[in-house]
Amino acid sequence: MTASSIAVDVRGALKTAISSVAANVYDSVPEAPMVPFAAVVPFAPYLETVLINKSSIKVKVNLVITIGVAMYSNAAALDNIEQLTISILAALPANYTLGNVSNPIPVQIGASEILACEIEVSTYYTQTN
Repeated sequence: MTASSIAVDVRGALKTAISSVAANVYDSVPEAPMVPFAAVVPFAPYLETVLINKSSIKVKVNLVITIGVAMYSNAAALDNIEQLTISILAALPANYTLGNVSNPIPVQIGASEILACEIEVSTYYTQTN
């Protein structure tokens, strides 16, 4: 039996769930994301201990889904990020809890300016061996 991992069982599962609604989905920090995108990355506090004993470790995993769209025009970019946000919220798996959604802000990534916001989510993970 293969050991479970947060990369596969939490971030990877969330990436798979939202891949149907976002064009480019990453389960780690992308160096140069292609818009529109969603990146599933750790959030603070990342792991909150729930249970530690000899047979298992259970933690609450806090993540943030950073989403970004092209900044062609303010009105269109805002509409695009709102639509992408709502689509991602609808695609969240049942075992994920939704936190706050940040306000959209312009962000410079390399030579590109994008409109980005963050969606806070959390779930529980039990380490198996």
